[in-house]
Amino acid sequence: MLEGLEVLMRLGIHPQEATPQRVRLSVWLTAAYPAPPTADRIDEVLDYDFVRAGIQRLAAGKGFALQETLCEAVAALCLADPRVIRVRVRSVKPDVYPDAAVGCEIERP
Repeated sequence: MLEGLEVLMRLGIHPQEATPQRVRLSVWLTAAYPAPPTADRIDEVLDYDFVRAGIQRLAAGKGFALQETLCEAVAALCLADPRVIRVRVRSVKPDVYPDAAVGCEIERP
């Protein structure tokens, strides 16, 4: 699980969202391994560095109009690793309203 990764990015459809804003992303992965790790080394399991780096690349890009599109892009990034059999992605824009955050969550097999 990668929880609460905060990035600055362009995300939204409203004029006030034309500048980068804070977005928090959480990713839960289900991975299938042919055998349990035996050497206690990171190369035997899924390393979340690729998820974090991929999200940072997405955040540095041109941006997204919809949180749903962002979540789908993160899910596709994760599912590109053949060991990942299920992914759940949540995005939250904490600063859209003064009294509430706005978010989206998707799950893909």
